[in-house]
Amino acid sequence: MTATKADAIIHARTVRTLAPSTEGVTAIGITGGRITHLGSPADASAWAGPGTAVHDFGDACVVPGLIDSHIHPVMGAEITCGVDLTDAGSLAEAAALLASEAERTPAPAWVRGWGLKPTLFGAGNPDNGFLGGLPADRPALVRLFDAHSAVVNGAALAAAGIHGAADFAGVPGIERGPHGLPTGWLVEMDAMDLALDAMPLEPLAERAARLHDVLTQFARHGITGGQVMDFGGDSAALLAAVEDGPGLPLELRCAAWCVPGTTEEDWANLASLVGTGGRRWAVTGIKFFIDGTIDNGTAWLHEPDANGESRDPFWPDATRFSEALRYFADRSIPTATHAIGDAAIAHVLRTLAQVPEAARSIHRIEHLETLPDALIQEMARIGVAASMQPTHCTHFVHADRSDNWSSRLGEDRADRGWRCRDLREAGVTVALGSDWPIAPYDPRAIMADAQLRHRVDRPGAQPINPEQGLTALMALEGYTTHAAKAAGLPDHGSIALGNRANLTVLAADPLASSPAELAATAVLATFVDGALEHSLVGC
Repeated sequence: MTATKADAIIHARTVRTLAPSTEGVTAIGITGGRITHLGSPADASAWAGPGTAVHDFGDACVVPGLIDSHIHPVMGAEITCGVDLTDAGSLAEAAALLASEAERTPAPAWVRGWGLKPTLFGAGNPDNGFLGGLPADRPALVRLFDAHSAVVNGAALAAAGIHGAADFAGVPGIERGPHGLPTGWLVEMDAMDLALDAMPLEPLAERAARLHDVLTQFARHGITGGQVMDFGGDSAALLAAVEDGPGLPLELRCAAWCVPGTTEEDWANLASLVGTGGRRWAVTGIKFFIDGTIDNGTAWLHEPDANGESRDPFWPDATRFSEALRYFADRSIPTATHAIGDAAIAHVLRTLAQVPEAARSIHRIEHLETLPDALIQEMARIGVAASMQPTHCTHFVHADRSDNWSSRLGEDRADRGWRCRDLREAGVTVALGSDWPIAPYDPRAIMADAQLRHRVDRPGAQPINPEQGLTALMALEGYTTHAAKAAGLPDHGSIALGNRANLTVLAADPLASSPAELAATAVLATFVDGALEHSLVGC
């Protein structure tokens, strides 16, 4: 490779290759989208040809391109339409924000909000009472923070034809009051889809433009690749429109949803999607849900939560889930399963234990929010990757256990929350990500939170289960080497000869910075396949 003249050369004071036997590298040569040279500035003089572009970042630090292991950009671009209610401190404040949103979006557009915390409803379940101040003829839909439920008003219920109960293949529902009438709380995807299907759909071009804006922000924050956990509907058309238009500024690997009620014919159709895609996006696996969320009472726990909920799997017949997962595993198709409760995680592990040992490493479990010791050891024994979102802990849980998640679980199970460090110590691959739009996507803040176990922007906060904090190296590996391994991308995640030239350039070294310094560090550039996708400097 060393005789090849480079298309581009990158210089920086520090290069964290995360590859063995590459200490001291300060220059990187790129040819044809791959890393073809590693060495010093003196070495680089021999790599340059007449057309070589040289990027000198001075005292900056180059790391492998950061990969967010769990994002929902297509769904998130739709969810985040409307007003952000994440910081609303009361239902009255949320109602005022929605009233202002109604004024900004004239009829007949729906009034939309997202990020509402269930704790604002006190001890009771969410309902649409706080939406009573909106015009009676304006449909309104408000997503709760976990995106697994929504609250809609009477006009939206009427538009969706929701007048009472409905039967679903999974465990979602339409909450009803004492007189049998819907309260407006729609739990889980099938119930929400009744309202979403009634909402007018924006033109594809407008949605593609918004998706491109979202992905551009990802790149500006240092992300060069993402594992997309929502592929369905017209996702392919949207991604193609972005790629054929302004272009995708990062690589996307997508997983198609396999849901309860599907048949083997449906599974075959999903399998046929794997391998399809474009230049920078592809369908590479299948996404399952085996449970919902603890906050909704739809997780699957060995023992019910404090409200007597979270007792059942998302698939009414858990053996049918196992049959579906094995269908894809038998065809060497990677799977990612949303499993939050301890019973859910245990069932997925029992299923994966039946997969031939050599094929287990392509499968992963998402979230793993409450995890007993025995399941950590089983994760390590089986060789399944864990995909974790540290900010689910730091943004939505309180050290004093006053939050909804902790009070539902009780102290013992809350003490087993987000055990990133224990999983790493056991030898499990731990990929990190955001789950955007459920939590913010800035990888610098997420890596900082993973170390601190509290929000980096709240320095006085008490940490949540501080013994689970990661080292700076572990946090960086969660976005690089471990993220690549969990995604089955052997030529990503480290700076090594022959690997894809996906790189993130930071103003400071993340391994020599405090968490607070890391969160404030500028992203100077990102490279995808050797192409400069984002730059803050003239290079």
